[in-house]
Amino acid sequence: MGATSGAVWGRTEQQDFRSRVRGTLLGAAVGDALGAPVDGLSLERIQEAHGPEGLADLASGPGGRGAISRHTQLTLFSFDGLVRAQVRRDTGAWHPPTDLHRAYLRWAVTQHDWGPDERRTEDGWLAREEWLYARRSPSRACLLGLADGTMGTLDAPKNPGEPGPDAAARSAPFGLLVGWDPQLVLQLAIECAAQTHGHPTAYFAAGAYAVIVHALARGEILDAAVQRALALLAPRPGHQPVGDALQRALGAVRQGMPTAARIEELAGAGTAEGALAVAVYCALVGEDVRHALCLAVNHGGPSAATGALTGGLLGALHGETALPPAWLAELEGRPTMLVLADDFAMEMTQSPALHGPGGSSPGWLVRYPRA
Repeated sequence: MGATSGAVWGRTEQQDFRSRVRGTLLGAAVGDALGAPVDGLSLERIQEAHGPEGLADLASGPGGRGAISRHTQLTLFSFDGLVRAQVRRDTGAWHPPTDLHRAYLRWAVTQHDWGPDERRTEDGWLAREEWLYARRSPSRACLLGLADGTMGTLDAPKNPGEPGPDAAARSAPFGLLVGWDPQLVLQLAIECAAQTHGHPTAYFAAGAYAVIVHALARGEILDAAVQRALALLAPRPGHQPVGDALQRALGAVRQGMPTAARIEELAGAGTAEGALAVAVYCALVGEDVRHALCLAVNHGGPSAATGALTGGLLGALHGETALPPAWLAELEGRPTMLVLADDFAMEMTQSPALHGPGGSSPGWLVRYPRA
């Protein structure tokens, strides 16, 4: 795999990219936090609890109001793994799927340890964030896929019968590799999805989502971004369910005002392609970010995943300033997210100044060790 890392970024370009990186991470996290309290509930039960219009504001979930779920936890470690991969590139050890797998193993530790082990300096700073050591309904597929330390690959994927949306919901960071060719973004997201979700529907949904985010982060409109993903998926055997779901999402936009029934129909059985279809549809028809996210979580499926996927799209499209300030103010872990987003943006735009031929920043390599 390769990427362009030596491009010269102007100040305006850097600021726009940082806003989109922040927007993608915070948007996904807000959507996750919004959907988590109603995740898996039927639409009827959601309406009984929150009124006929359904959930319209943050509510208390397992971790409290504004708390994130496993989707955001894993997205944070996706960001961390990508920064670590870029740093390790200096050593000649350039295999991003391996670095992402190591990052996901660090997440897995947070699901069974009481707190960080300060002696493990090779883990970097994110793994020492105590608030991440909380179990937020981790999926069986993620826990099993990472349980033995062996990395799943496309030739030998983990959980080949698992079509759920978790892998897609952690894949927005791959789309922020804006210097990469979209074909490589697709491949990386697919390979990393297969580490826990080896069903083609799951890993092609993750790849398609990353490609859509990639196009949005580079300034394309959402409809064009979806068309790009469809074109890249087309030659790949087994992509059809994901491609068909994206086409249904585009077709549903032309069917009039959005309804809960239409979103339920797109969501289907709650597998990855349905969650992706809901996210694309809601991002296209929402009057604003808040409205789109509320549409995305009011259905009887994986509301946390559809909220996260929708928020990531809208954040990449519009940047952080489009996100609802009142929700951001209550978002669990927001300070950590801002630091990580800014670190990612700095690594992707200014890596030679952080660790290059002219010397390395010791502080940076403590935060993101090459080990």
